[in-house]
Amino acid sequence: MTEYDVVVIGGGSGSQVATAAAERGLEAAVVEPGPLGGACITRGCVPSKALLHRADVADAIGRAERFGLEATLEGVDYGTITASIHDLVYRKAARQERNLEDSENVTLYRGEGRFVDDRTLEIDPTDGAGTENPEEIRGEHVVIAVGSRPTTPPIDGLEDADFLTSDDALFLEERPDDLVVVGGGYIGVELGYFFAALGTDVSIVGRSDRLLPGEDDDVSEAVTDAFERRCDLYTGYEAGEVAASDGGIAVTAAPTADDGETVDLEAEELLVAAGRRPNTDTLDLEETGIEADDKGHLETDATLATTAENVWALGDVVGEQPFKHAADYEAEVVSANVLDDAGREVDYTAMPHAVFTSPQVASVGHTASDLEDAGREYEATLVGYDAAPKGLLLEAEGAFVKVLAAPDGELLGCHVVGPDAATLIHEVVLAMERADGTVEDVAETVHVHPALNEIVLKAFDEAADREFSTAPDWRDVGE
Repeated sequence: MTEYDVVVIGGGSGSQVATAAAERGLEAAVVEPGPLGGACITRGCVPSKALLHRADVADAIGRAERFGLEATLEGVDYGTITASIHDLVYRKAARQERNLEDSENVTLYRGEGRFVDDRTLEIDPTDGAGTENPEEIRGEHVVIAVGSRPTTPPIDGLEDADFLTSDDALFLEERPDDLVVVGGGYIGVELGYFFAALGTDVSIVGRSDRLLPGEDDDVSEAVTDAFERRCDLYTGYEAGEVAASDGGIAVTAAPTADDGETVDLEAEELLVAAGRRPNTDTLDLEETGIEADDKGHLETDATLATTAENVWALGDVVGEQPFKHAADYEAEVVSANVLDDAGREVDYTAMPHAVFTSPQVASVGHTASDLEDAGREYEATLVGYDAAPKGLLLEAEGAFVKVLAAPDGELLGCHVVGPDAATLIHEVVLAMERADGTVEDVAETVHVHPALNEIVLKAFDEAADREFSTAPDWRDVGE
């Protein structure tokens, strides 16, 4: 049995802990059966956002006439799009693997790790060689970062149906003519937008009465309104049965409320985007003192230590913030605690996220519903993009910035819907990172003119109720 100072299970964000240990001269190991980089590089963020960039281009062409431009989308070379993205992301994964293998003091094990005890792993090689006598390794510290995979809901007939998950949908060789998406969360919305923008007839079935039900109500309402114009939307419906049909696959969906009628949908392809589950069921946790909840998320304290000594967790297995940037942040925390015994604790107060659909969405902090449920007093300020000159010129219908603040000005949350939302949110994140961050911190900062960030300035200016302002209101231009 080979012993290491640090063993990381998972080749995504967790591998950062291994390389940090190696830079200190410690011996580290990474156990990963698939491509390096985790789901983000080959099955998640990177390929999906590359596809969505193509959707944005197609969407812009479709709106060109509004700006006096004659442009049409003559065709889509779909296979070339997906093949080029596939090659790009797998080259990146291969490059990351080479970099890890070339690192001093890091050993890469290509296989699946299973616990023998709290910090001892048995490795089943990916190629199957050596499975009769699998290798065992042990770590003074072990970091669990095995990520997650798409989950499938209990729908009658689904086990026997030919359906797509978000993994499968990224690299299709041909664009389906029509598609049913089961799931109204961020995965279903992003992929639904992509296929619709490139010409697929899309139907979305979601259990909630709105898309993106976890977002602020104004955000989910704006996205739902936009998608009602883009595809056939069945919010407040639940898929109950699927079956093969002449056209591909048939889906029967029933309303979640007592009123309403069952609908029958048929499409060439079915995409099930009903969430993800942590891969902890592959680890033989019963051989350890590591505790998990009913969904498989590991129990950790604020330092990301599990219930077993010197065993840590980060990323999707923790389940707090299912984002790549959150996993990278958690890797920093674990590295500090493993290598320096820092006792550093995670703080998700100012953890932002974005949904790359049209309209784009970005959020940080609380939603209005969060604050109401907690009985916390707050004030909401919502300003449309037309309050700033560049936003006015974009003609971004329904786009806005919403600020949530305590009566004393404490910044509680911010939600942006519209072009470049994922970029605009970051000055708000910076303000919230301050222990005493207030709406005035943003409102009193000079912003570039004319630029979209003036919309953020205008929203915070109104939230701060300033008497003098550098953010004139452009909503009355031309009146």
